[in-house]
This record gives sequence, C-alpha cells and structure tokens, in this order.
Amino acid sequence: MTQVPRIKVAVLDDYQNVALNMADWSPLDHRADITVFNDHVDDVGKLVDRLKPFDVVCAMRERTPLTREIIERLPSLKLIASTGAANASIDLDAAAERGIKVCHTGYSSTPTIEFTWALILSMARNIPLEHQSLREGGWQLSLGEELAGKTLGLLGLGRVGSAVGVIGRAFRMNVVAWSQNLTEERAAEKGVQLVTRDVLFSTADFLSIHLRLSERTRHLVGAAEFAQMKSTSRLINTSRGPIVDEAALIDALTTGRIAGAAVDVYDEEPPGESHPLRRLPNLLATPHIGYGSKELYRTFYGDTVQNIVRWLDETSGSAHD
Repeated sequence: MTQVPRIKVAVLDDYQNVALNMADWSPLDHRADITVFNDHVDDVGKLVDRLKPFDVVCAMRERTPLTREIIERLPSLKLIASTGAANASIDLDAAAERGIKVCHTGYSSTPTIEFTWALILSMARNIPLEHQSLREGGWQLSLGEELAGKTLGLLGLGRVGSAVGVIGRAFRMNVVAWSQNLTEERAAEKGVQLVTRDVLFSTADFLSIHLRLSERTRHLVGAAEFAQMKSTSRLINTSRGPIVDEAALIDALTTGRIAGAAVDVYDEEPPGESHPLRRLPNLLATPHIGYGSKELYRTFYGDTVQNIVRWLDETSGSAHD
C-alpha cells in the first residue's frame, strides 16, 4: 500500500500564539505537518521564501494579503484556508487561474459590536488616563461625561452598525445614521433616524464607523468631515483604517479640531513604531483586537481544520477516480 505523503500547512499571523489551542487539530495528525508563524512579514520576497514549501496557507483575516504576485510565486500552494466569511486581500482570480482552492469560515460580529462600546465607554469616562494615573501613584484627574442625551452617529447601518445603535438607545442616546445606500425604511426598521451626511458629522457627539472598505468608502472621512464635527466630538473606527484619511485624523487630533478618537484599525498593520497614532494623547489606540474573542477564534480555527480535512478528502477521492 502506497503511503500518501503528508501535506505542509502554514498558519499565518498567529500573534497571540493560540491557533493550536483554539481547535482540535488531531484530524490532521497523520495527514499534515503544521507550522505556525507568530510574526508578520511585510516584505514580499521574504514572505514568498517562507511560504514556498507549503501546500496549504491558513490566513487570519486580512493580516497578510495574498496578492497575484505572491500567489504566482508559490508553486506548491493548493489551498488557501482563510478565516472569516470573505477576504478582500486574496486575489481570487489569480488563485483560480492556478487551480488553488480558497475556502472560508464562519463569522460573528458580536466581538466587534461589544468592543465598539468598550471604546466608547473608555473615552467617555477617561478610563485609560485614570488607570494609568492610579498605577503611577496618582488619583482622580478628570471628569467623565454621561452618554444619555448625547448623539451617537453611525456611519453605516449594516449588521454591526445597527447592533451598535440598539445599545446606544439602551444608553438613552439619540441615534442617527447615514451611508450612501441607507434608506428611510432601513433606518426606521432599526429604530434609528436617517440624517444627511452633513448632519451626521455636525451633530454626532460620538461618530462610529461601520462600513466595508471599497473605492467608494476609502477616505470617506477626511479633512472636510473633521471640519464639520464639533470640537467636543469623538470618532470611533473599528471597521477599516483607510475609510478615514489618516493624515487628516492626525491633524484633527493634534490641533484639537475634535476632542478625541478611538481606533482599532490602521492603514498599515501594524503601524510603524514611530507612527504618530501610537503616541497622540487624545487617541485611544488598540491593535486590531475588535474581533479577537476566544469564541470567534474557536469558530475560525475549528472551521479551518474542517476545511482542510474536507479538501484532503476531496483530493484523495478524485485521485482514485
């Protein structure tokens, strides 16, 4: 009986070193050699050298883009197993042309919805500042502000935005929304007031972004939008970095055009060590952890294992046809 060679599987960008603990990988014990990479590689040449031996690449969301240039330089690659329901950073056409299968996993918006409110509440009550003061031997430094009666502006009213709005109403906030395709019917269905784009930016005390990144939404929030906002307003972005013009955001925070911002996403991830967004005092910055819950990671990696097993079964079956 001919022994089937074991495939080589690369698990990319496991920053927290949890991938192998979040799922039962034992179905692959005798079928695959698994290599986990905890670091991130930006350089295309170095990334290609790293991935050349592998039959399967497991991508964590959009942390490592798999472009045509990269895919065409990986002769062994047969399967891209991505986490999430879709991955805009994978060149699907390039993969299809080379007969590389691309599969995805289940997804839940719950972690991002909850995390958005963690950021809003942290800013409203100055929690990072007070926490640091206490650790350094200090005591009370600031006054927080109540959410009740304030206006929550939602840029986007999809699955995440509408759920964020439900919580805003529970805090007795005035919830308004706008996006390019938002209708009166959709807003009414979600218990939110549809307003114009100008009204959204000029009235929101907390403006939270919940849009997909596309050519239409890239830099949708820029210098003109910041100029419309109140000096007491705060921006929250748990969606995608490039929706906000990063230079305009830095300028708005540096000049006090807006009171503050909380961002979990960036143009380049991770941003460079000297990047201004790492140091601005009126910015609450987190390292793209909005979706990073134990529950969702179990879905991500559990489905990934099943996807690889299913692909192995299909390929071994077709080999015997």
